[in-house]
Amino acid sequence: MKADSKTFSWFQVPEDIKNLLILAAKSWENTAESEKYMQQALAKTQDNIDVLIAAYRYFYYKNNYLLALQMAVKVINKIHNHENLPDDWQQLKPILVSRKDNPSIRLYLTAYAASGLVLAKLGEIEQAKEISARVKEVDDKKEFGGGLILDILTRPAEEDEE
Repeated sequence: MKADSKTFSWFQVPEDIKNLLILAAKSWENTAESEKYMQQALAKTQDNIDVLIAAYRYFYYKNNYLLALQMAVKVINKIHNHENLPDDWQQLKPILVSRKDNPSIRLYLTAYAASGLVLAKLGEIEQAKEISARVKEVDDKKEFGGGLILDILTRPAEEDEE
């Protein structure tokens, strides 16, 4: 399969940005080169949500968890501001529950759960547990992974066999 910018037609970004993302993917094995393309795409798009999501995935799979976390937080903040969501969890929770089928809120919950996963990878277990528990509270269909992450983080250590 030959990748070109038309292959990624769902990205709402100019062709030059799509080409940078394609170059990042094509040069995956050379981290310095591929990251250069990813950083260029980020710099040129002023926090475009599609590029932030691509960058999150890129940095996550490159095991650069600090940058993956930054991208997830940018997605969360962008949606938080756009949707005018409250900061207080007790006020936010019912909004998330009632609107969780809305694409923006789904993305918010996905990014929030992803931030919990990355925090766990970074050793910030208590923060990861808090985020995962919150996602689980609004995720009755188990779509966003908060419950799974929380179960893993709170699983009792296995006893040694004697």
